[in-house]
Amino acid sequence: MQQNLLGGTPLVPLSKYVGTLRPHLPEEAFRPAHSRMAWIPIHLAVIVVAAVAIGRAWVPWPVVPVLSLVIGASFACLTFVAHEAMHGGVVRDKRARNAIAWIGFLPFTLAPRLWAAWHDRVHHATANFAKDPDIYPTLDEYRASGRIRFFVNAFSLGGRRWRGVLSLVLGFTVQSAHQLIAATESGFLSAKERRVAIAETLIGLAFWGVVAAVVGFVPFLFIYVMPLVVANVVVMSFILTNHNLSPRVTVNDPLASGLSVTSPRWIEWITLRFGYHVEHHLFPSMSSRHAPLVRALLRERWPERYQSMSIVAALGRLHATARVYKDDTTLIDPRTGAEFPTLMPRPVAASA
Repeated sequence: MQQNLLGGTPLVPLSKYVGTLRPHLPEEAFRPAHSRMAWIPIHLAVIVVAAVAIGRAWVPWPVVPVLSLVIGASFACLTFVAHEAMHGGVVRDKRARNAIAWIGFLPFTLAPRLWAAWHDRVHHATANFAKDPDIYPTLDEYRASGRIRFFVNAFSLGGRRWRGVLSLVLGFTVQSAHQLIAATESGFLSAKERRVAIAETLIGLAFWGVVAAVVGFVPFLFIYVMPLVVANVVVMSFILTNHNLSPRVTVNDPLASGLSVTSPRWIEWITLRFGYHVEHHLFPSMSSRHAPLVRALLRERWPERYQSMSIVAALGRLHATARVYKDDTTLIDPRTGAEFPTLMPRPVAASA
């Protein structure tokens, strides 16, 4: 069943895109990209060397914040490796995927078990549905819940409120903690699975506690706390722009519910092309190294539906609009009544 969007544009089910594009993609695109694992020792070496340099005072203090930025960038990049690995784009073996994810998510103390349920299983099947764990609230939900009103008004990026930068600075850490707390109630994990995920999280916290005890309070701020802020900003800059400008949907249509963002080529390289998010939702188990090929096919087949913009433009649009849905295709700032249209694909060409 299809639901018409603004202007009578119909939603197209995921299966139609996949069925059309799959014959035009090489078999190589569906094999795991084992070479992605090379990023792990590279980023770990960067983190360890920079951390030791800070902890042992090998560098002058003006250099320390620079090393914190470098550590934070590697934290973020390890998260992108973990994301691709958990989808099977790096290795297929489940234990190997979890091992890579444990390393990659360690800065955020995010349990791979929780991520597999929250992101891989639920979000990908329901992106921008009412039950998507990552979607912002409706106006009715906003009015009915003081907790929702507090978080939207205090932390969300929108309404030209500069405190919304907190969504970037703390977003992935806070969201991960919230999903762990709500995992059983939300139906992501059984009570037993949630206990295991909590144990995995506590082990991660214990690891960073040991680091703090070894290096001391002030060095720990620069080895972990500041880098974690940097990693949050990098990761959330992509996460927030991927779906939160798009309409609510009832059909899994990645070209309607998602946005791909572009950035300088070197950033796309070190972030494993995470910004190619529409492409990722079409073929989640495909390594994103093949995303440009999928993008080219989408632009050839559905140029009127495929949506992309620079990450800077997308962040600016998030800041200028609102994060509450008045209806499926309209965002509203409840404090001012200002309304903003969501991003919308144009109608599908008759030949599609």
